[in-house]
Amino acid sequence: MTTTNSPRRTVRPPRLHPGDRVRIVSPASPPTRDGVAYGVELLTSWGLRVEVGEHAFDRWGYMAGRDRDRIADLNAAFRDPGVRAVLASRGGKGAYRIVDDLDLDALRRDPKPLVGFSDITHLHLALWAHCGLASLHGPFPDGSRDRCGPASATALHRALTTTTPVVLHREPTEVTAPITFGGTAVGVLVGGNLDAIRTEAGAGLPALGGTILFLEHQRGTGLGEVDRALTQLARSGALDGLRGVVLGQFLGFERDAEDPTLGGWGIVDVLRDRLGRLGIPVLGGIPAGHGPHPPTIPLGTEAALDTAAGTLTIQAAVV
Repeated sequence: MTTTNSPRRTVRPPRLHPGDRVRIVSPASPPTRDGVAYGVELLTSWGLRVEVGEHAFDRWGYMAGRDRDRIADLNAAFRDPGVRAVLASRGGKGAYRIVDDLDLDALRRDPKPLVGFSDITHLHLALWAHCGLASLHGPFPDGSRDRCGPASATALHRALTTTTPVVLHREPTEVTAPITFGGTAVGVLVGGNLDAIRTEAGAGLPALGGTILFLEHQRGTGLGEVDRALTQLARSGALDGLRGVVLGQFLGFERDAEDPTLGGWGIVDVLRDRLGRLGIPVLGGIPAGHGPHPPTIPLGTEAALDTAAGTLTIQAAVV
């Protein structure tokens, strides 16, 4: 497996202040204009000056424009010294096609936070691997109050503008909540979407030794896809040296245990079987992923996992 060495030092970009410019770009799939208008209104209400990338609403197949235009918008935001944060309009498909063309030198010279999740996990992993840059697993501007309500918006605002640690709690109603392998762990928090992490194995996935790995997923083909992804990561050595695992939402698997063709197994059984072999603390039930009203989670900073308390405490991504 091809990996990159984990950086020795986390680089935390400056926090935002009223009057700062931020830019919305579309590195993956195209957003809706109404959804982005909601995001612009929200960000503007915080006193920020909001810009939208030139190609943000382009469409090329299932992506927001051609590769060259999506990466041009992203790199233009990274290179502009007046842009103090970059927000991906949505996830979907396509960020993995442009990850090798990121202007990493621009971010080394002028660190700034990137916000997004799902397919944006490819970008989060690359920025941490090559720059040590902390970023934010957070909601997209392409949204609405039904998808990103007041609590979610407040969490994003706090994560961008304060240095307050983020504390997440196990939610008993989440499907992954029953999965616990006891213990405590401290390490840099990395991760995001399981499929994106698996896709990066052999193509630039950073070495994960000494980290706490956050995983979330949305159903595609079924239990087998999760089993294959975790097995591939384990066989490739990507999971060697992990200090802990945090499980967010695994959506769309709620009724698998009722399917007689699956032998009574559900998503909890697959995750417990695959992750239990690692011999490290595992905390399930964190309400973060593809569900509505997501929290904002710093990535690339030190975190503390405590399975008995059911908490994950993460240092801020900004200074």
